[in-house]
Amino acid sequence: MVKFYFLLIISFILMEGCKTVKKETEVTQSKYLITIGEPKIIEQPVTDFSEQSTWVLGYFTKSRMTGQPHSEWFIKGFDSYNPDNNVIIELNTINKDLLTIKIILGTWCPDSRREVPRFLRVIDLWQFPEEKITFIGVDNAKLSPVGEFETLNIERVPTFIIYKNNIEAGRIIENPTTSLEQDMVNILKN
Repeated sequence: MVKFYFLLIISFILMEGCKTVKKETEVTQSKYLITIGEPKIIEQPVTDFSEQSTWVLGYFTKSRMTGQPHSEWFIKGFDSYNPDNNVIIELNTINKDLLTIKIILGTWCPDSRREVPRFLRVIDLWQFPEEKITFIGVDNAKLSPVGEFETLNIERVPTFIIYKNNIEAGRIIENPTTSLEQDMVNILKN
């Protein structure tokens, strides 16, 4: 009879031991599934630049494009553009003293979001003073709340207007003819 109780106690201990191990295993598996599990795709909110709330209108500075939400496109375009070094060297031979630039863009416009960061990359490598650049944001009708804006005759964006001694030397409209940097040299050397 003692053997029977002894076996019963041992069986009970073993059964309880299995339940404890089983519970730990279930908990461990549960934690494992929660922490590792199948990868979940966390969707980052995508900015819809066609929404008017994202548009930059009127005069602004470059810093407006390096902050959210515009940094999404600006920094990527700026960092990825590699202008022709030979053309940059040629650009550096041009005197910047009498030059100013107006950049007219629509933050809603894919061409502006592509070309403006590239243009500013060229400007940066050329070491053109930022205070001599005027940024003007327009709406999708190419209008801006800037005095005398209509005298600029903007039909497409982006439009880069280069002035020499306050007289328009030339424009790059929407897409460069050759490259942004070569078009700039062509405008300034003619």
